Amino acid sequence: MPNPEAPTTEPDLAAYAAAAAPVLGLTLDPAWIAPVVANLRVLRAAADLVAGFPLPDEAEAAPVFEA
Repeated sequence: MPNPEAPTTEPDLAAYAAAAAPVLGLTLDPAWIAPVVANLRVLRAAADLVAGFPLPDEAEAAPVFEA
């Protein structure tokens, strides 16, 4: 189920990657911008799925995850 609160336009992911890399102490070779942007698109789609999952009001976060 898509997240209704997700932005309807895609942000400039290439600019985001270029700006975030030095903040994270990374050097981003320009040849890697396209693969990084592709990965960010996949991550955004996964995050939209998680954010769009309906939870009941009484749901509480688990303090510890155990498999």
